[in-house]
Amino acid sequence: MDIINTIGRRKASVARVYMSEGKGTITVNDRPLEKYFASQESRYYVNLPLTTCELEGKFDIKVNVDGGGTTGQADAIKLAIARAIVELDPEHKPALRAKGLMTRDSRSVERKKPGQPKARKKTQFSKR
Repeated sequence: MDIINTIGRRKASVARVYMSEGKGTITVNDRPLEKYFASQESRYYVNLPLTTCELEGKFDIKVNVDGGGTTGQADAIKLAIARAIVELDPEHKPALRAKGLMTRDSRSVERKKPGQPKARKKTQFSKR
């Protein structure tokens, strides 16, 4: 098996994943997953595609991720790993799609409008 290369995006984050057969180590930006993501929830999201397809411990995954915050980066990595699993074996796609792992979450921050303090917040209305 060669190295499978896929990409995932979420908010301002872009994750490039390189997956190959191995012992199950996940490195993010040359650091172990446990060191890169302090929160247990982020680590759970990164491993979710592997646990869904019962493939944990079978692949070494190297991730380069850039932009955004920790939540966006974790979701970008999750999408990239799911795409890599489907590229490896297309039969896993229905299970991943059922959990919502194959869909790119397109929500992002709404832009700030001119003359307003924030995107939706308005200045107080004065009758006189």
